Amino acid sequence: MALDRIENLIDKYFEGETSIAEENELKDYFSSTDVAQHLKQYQTIFGYFSQAKEQQFTQVIPLTSKFRDKKRNIVMWLSIAASVVVLLGVGTMMYFDSNDSNQFVSCNSEDDPEKVMQETQKALALVSEKLNTGIESVSYINEFDNSKNRIFKK
Repeated sequence: MALDRIENLIDKYFEGETSIAEENELKDYFSSTDVAQHLKQYQTIFGYFSQAKEQQFTQVIPLTSKFRDKKRNIVMWLSIAASVVVLLGVGTMMYFDSNDSNQFVSCNSEDDPEKVMQETQKALALVSEKLNTGIESVSYINEFDNSKNRIFKK
């Protein structure tokens, strides 16, 4: 009867349906000396678990790792690269926009209101264009941040 129970527990064990108490019963059975001959092949499996339980980890774990240092170096170089990209973007924008400095016309209260309205609309369109250009430049920084977060999962 006990042998049938052990065989059923082995089947349940390999199906992943045993409880901890049943697994302990299997370990106890296979650690004893009176194991049935046709079940001896499983003795090494369950013997390993009792043997592994007694092992101790004795190595010293270093507090600073090379990975952490490499991570800092990568973050530093990515930050420098991002700064260079931003500076090049700002420099390029200033270089190409230096020709457009005479676009604004001063208006006073004696001028035609239609002309003042047109000049105001031109000024607001220019501001909108420059703002959109700036927002596009910042989107590269967001892309950099997303890539950095994928590389260095927090």
